Amino acid sequence: MQEIFETFKPVNSIVKEYVDYYYLDIKPDNIVNEFQCFPHFNNTISLYKSHVRLSSGEMVFDESAKSFQIFTPIREKILNVKQSGPVHRIVIVFHTLGIQQFYNHLSFADYIIGHKFFNGQEQNALFSTTKIETLTELLDRFLEKRFQKFDHAILEQTIQYIFKHYEHFSVTKLAEALVISRQHLNRVFQAQLGVSVKKFHEIVLFRHTINKKLFQDPDESFTRLAYEFNFNDQSHLNKTYKILTENSPKSFFMKGTVLGNEDTFWHLLP
Repeated sequence: MQEIFETFKPVNSIVKEYVDYYYLDIKPDNIVNEFQCFPHFNNTISLYKSHVRLSSGEMVFDESAKSFQIFTPIREKILNVKQSGPVHRIVIVFHTLGIQQFYNHLSFADYIIGHKFFNGQEQNALFSTTKIETLTELLDRFLEKRFQKFDHAILEQTIQYIFKHYEHFSVTKLAEALVISRQHLNRVFQAQLGVSVKKFHEIVLFRHTINKKLFQDPDESFTRLAYEFNFNDQSHLNKTYKILTENSPKSFFMKGTVLGNEDTFWHLLP
């Protein structure tokens, strides 16, 4: 089996409304692989074939082990990942409030480790192929059969508002628009998504600057980037990147690698 890292989109009309993309990650000759992922408003289910998870969080290949399933919530801090031994991993990247449409009986404010998001038969089918068309059909089908519309007016309106007004945003103005208290809004958001409204907005703004710099205008200066996204000045942009990535903007982009055709921008560690 050859090394593969490929991102691909759902096709099913229901699923693609809530899933941003999938990716297949295969490293048959891996010894140790370490990388850093950065704050994102998306969240994921990762399926590892034949792995165990150590108390440190390291994923270790064990040929006799069953698959390991883990949910990673909205991240406000750096996620350090270490994989030892061969890797065969399938990941579902959900839009915000996407996973709730398929597994709404769970709390997604924190990591979920070891839950069976997919049963044994489904896992066997998923790990038996590396054909992207087949994987897409299987993932779409397995998710569609679990679909159960999740409605939460406050969360939905808050998220829509933030994505629409991310450059000029105020929690107070949002609460007034929703006719609820700022405290109640934050309690609901924190309980359901694991982050505050303010932090969610910060992550949304951060990811927009990344997409702008990586995919739309790589030559844009950081001064211009700060101005365009309504930071007070470049120092404010620098401070935000330092908090979220532990790097200056320049260092963050220099160290990173885009994997696949989506926004998987990681720091691959030596």
